[in-house]
Amino acid sequence: MNWFSQYALFLAETATVVIAILSILIFILSQRRKLSTVAGRLSVKDISQEYEQIKDDILMSSMDELEAKQYTKDLKKQKKFEKKQAKLAIKQKQKQKQDKNSNQVAGANIDDNSNTQTKIATANGVKPKLFVLSFNGSMDAHEVEELRQEITAILAIIKPEDQVVIKLESPGGVVHGYGLAASQLLRFRTRNIPFTAVVDKVAASGGYMMACTANKIVAAPFAIVGSIGVVAQIPNFNRLLKKHDVDIELQTAGEYKRTLTMFGENTDEGRQKFKQELEETHLLFKDFVKEYRPNVDIEQVATGEHWFAAQAKDKGLVDEISTSDDFILSHLDTHKIISVSFQRKQKLSERISKNVVKNVERLLFRQGNGL
Repeated sequence: MNWFSQYALFLAETATVVIAILSILIFILSQRRKLSTVAGRLSVKDISQEYEQIKDDILMSSMDELEAKQYTKDLKKQKKFEKKQAKLAIKQKQKQKQDKNSNQVAGANIDDNSNTQTKIATANGVKPKLFVLSFNGSMDAHEVEELRQEITAILAIIKPEDQVVIKLESPGGVVHGYGLAASQLLRFRTRNIPFTAVVDKVAASGGYMMACTANKIVAAPFAIVGSIGVVAQIPNFNRLLKKHDVDIELQTAGEYKRTLTMFGENTDEGRQKFKQELEETHLLFKDFVKEYRPNVDIEQVATGEHWFAAQAKDKGLVDEISTSDDFILSHLDTHKIISVSFQRKQKLSERISKNVVKNVERLLFRQGNGL
């Protein structure tokens, strides 16, 4: 009996130690998971290789066996040559930098030579980069949180010869959300980085505000652009509540703290003030478009109307008609195509609510703009 009690005590002590160790491990893992959830993940991918592979596959499929063999051989030689030239260009750049630091008197001549060598290196296979971003905006423009991370990452490494393109899709939404999104894109403009916005489906209202920040706007023929206007609607249940003898008390400090309400009785004065605020917002919108699209007749296009890109080009709202695929492919021979995306980890509830909201928005938009 004494032996059994000692053995039971030993098991209890062992179990206590194991439980303590497991508790510590679970706590550490949970903390690490919380930190990773906040941070998210930045994904950088060289998609030019994918395009090149597709092109090579199509070419080889149209050749006979002998032609395909010779094409593969020539392709290997070309890639080997480009790799060699890239290494030489890097070595030349490093040598020029060392010479510049050691001989400041001849600095001007060295700078000129450096620019020449950079052009030679580019011609010999050191391609500038075309960074590709994607923005699919919702009503509250919460995607701007990911966009700001992507832009910050690009600005940290971009060079003067590189360019940026954003594949933009949004029917618009809240003013402050899309105002911030446009301000994020202006970070490229203020640093004189060539920046293009490409619209395949829709960039209306706040979406077009974002597109205006680009040096060039490219859109597919039937993409919807424009809608330079401001809209607000508020349901009012005051008469329904009165019918059921329900009173709503609304107390404010400040004459215009509330103009229109959902449950109180709205006044003509409140309606007039609300209308005034909409007009002021519209004026800011028009000034913004006019600043970055100076060739547009703003009074003609700022009516709240939207147009298909083929029509919008004549009004100066779009610079070029093309899809994002064709635009990117047109840079394949001259640029290295780099896709940049930031993915913030979301809870299951966030993912579900996001999908529900997007489906509702698409349904409403389809009902109002169907063919």
